[in-house]
Amino acid sequence: MKLKTIINILIGLLLINLLSSLTYSQTSEIIVKGDTYFKLMRYKDAVAWYKLDSNKAEAQWKIARAYVCYGDNALAAEKEINFRKAVEAAKKCIAIEETNGNGHTWLAAALGNTAMYEGSKTKVRLCNQIKEELTRAITLNPKDDIAYSIFGSFYREIGHISWIEKQLALAFIGKIPDGTYEDSEKAFAKATALAPTIMRHWYELGLLYKYWGKNAQAVVAFNKAKACPVLISSDNNRVAEISIFLKDVQ
Repeated sequence: MKLKTIINILIGLLLINLLSSLTYSQTSEIIVKGDTYFKLMRYKDAVAWYKLDSNKAEAQWKIARAYVCYGDNALAAEKEINFRKAVEAAKKCIAIEETNGNGHTWLAAALGNTAMYEGSKTKVRLCNQIKEELTRAITLNPKDDIAYSIFGSFYREIGHISWIEKQLALAFIGKIPDGTYEDSEKAFAKATALAPTIMRHWYELGLLYKYWGKNAQAVVAFNKAKACPVLISSDNNRVAEISIFLKDVQ
């Protein structure tokens, strides 16, 4: 092989490597730009940036997260469509990379929000799917505080259903997953230990104690929630609701 041919091949390989590194750098910058808008609570802008890198699992679960956060504070007529878009994005994340725990976590979150628009049988099916997704998320990442927090909310709501209601559901629409207030408390303990400055974890724990009739513990949890920074738009609603509760128990 002539020396000139060898040199041309080497130059070609160097150019390929250079282009690959530039693409990777650009991809990283795109997601970082989306993260910047997410932190500013400009969720639609965040989605627009993430979509520029939609072939990546990370971009898809972050799209799902942004749609959930936007849907939380959207007008009533806009909520469902955003939650369903979140489901689609989370499923795309899992299709790209099944072992991405965040995809499973945010699919659970999105399904929990779409469940309110479904009939009773579908709600029961979704409850079982949500539990499966959260279990998978924690298996993949035992330090996933969001998954534990959602599990806490999940078990709290299951625990709030009476035995009679569960038996009626079993007879007519299907088996509701097992779960108790104690299970909820354990899940929130994990979430708050892993991420003690996330308002949602403490707020949802406060709601558990409120359901449970343990107002003293609820006050402690709500005060800890109130001390956390506002990181997502729904935190503003939580602050307002905490103030109402604390005023009522005084």
